[in-house]
Amino acid sequence: MPPAPSSRWLSDLLARVGKCIIFGCEPTQISRAAGVLRAVATEWRGLAAGSEGFLTGGRRGMEGQQVVWGEQDSFQHVNNANYIRYAESARVNWIMHFSAIDPAHRGEWRELMKPKATGLILKSITAEYKFPMTYPDRISVYHKLRSLPEASDTSLVLDCVILSHKHRRVAARTEEDIVIYDYKGAKKTTMPPFVLDVFRDTWRQQEEETRRARGRIWDLINEVETLEKETWNREDAVEDLGAAAGKS
Repeated sequence: MPPAPSSRWLSDLLARVGKCIIFGCEPTQISRAAGVLRAVATEWRGLAAGSEGFLTGGRRGMEGQQVVWGEQDSFQHVNNANYIRYAESARVNWIMHFSAIDPAHRGEWRELMKPKATGLILKSITAEYKFPMTYPDRISVYHKLRSLPEASDTSLVLDCVILSHKHRRVAARTEEDIVIYDYKGAKKTTMPPFVLDVFRDTWRQQEEETRRARGRIWDLINEVETLEKETWNREDAVEDLGAAAGKS
């Protein structure tokens, strides 16, 4: 597994590319720098979330949800209660996604969200707020399994990340403790086999996505390091001052 990049990898990467461009680049170097910037602009959500094992795309969680003005408090920040609502809505979407990819058990997946037979009950949720979001903004919210599910499990822990599109960074994280509950027997129970199978496959996908996203991030970082060595960080480096050079 590639090592996790710095939590500031995205902003650092943009700053480093900018320094290379300001110093002066040849046309081929400009093209490569543009490739890095284009990758960051189009892939940042998948890379930021994927590097931690969150699966993006499709019907997973919420993507591109608009932050509305009425979600702000008197300080013109998104009220903390709304982050919990974002996480809960995304968790329902995450569960419903499995009904689409496992059509043989579509009905059973949908029943998990109802108090009828076997269901998933939120036991507790804790939130860690990274910075105050404001209107206007858009968010993407994703969930992942914290550990590989076992047949004997009567609960599971989900991690959730809320990404701000405006700032391209994590706005908040939640930890959610979910109990598997038998409503008819009024007691905790183990995961139904169809849930266990899908969750185990989801864990495998999470590991693969972590590996892919981290590898991609390190490829971009290495590309920028090469650009730095070819521009401002080479021994004979002389800054291109452009038109200002002719006035000296």
